[in-house]
Amino acid sequence: MSNQEAAEATIKSDIANNPIFLYMKGTPSEPQCGFSAQVIHVLNHYGVSYGSRNVLEDWDIREGIKAFTNWPTIPQLYVEGKFVGGCDIIMEMHRKDQLGDVFAKLETK
Repeated sequence: MSNQEAAEATIKSDIANNPIFLYMKGTPSEPQCGFSAQVIHVLNHYGVSYGSRNVLEDWDIREGIKAFTNWPTIPQLYVEGKFVGGCDIIMEMHRKDQLGDVFAKLETK
């Protein structure tokens, strides 16, 4: 298995095994970029549990997640295995009170 294939397998596993998953720079307790910090702040606002992976620890994951979604930036948020968006989209959904609806649907399942 190539590094790229291993990265893709890890990404698929992360997303499948966590109802909410965030690929970010740094960790939730120590974000390493302002965009990741903003998304963490929003997730904490909603009080949801989520998994995360620090892409700075693994180049193949960092590049692999961009290819996986065809989205060039990190952070990237997934809910129920679906790509929701990066920082700009998450912040816009939060401002429009749409993100709470996404999380509420999780709780009703």
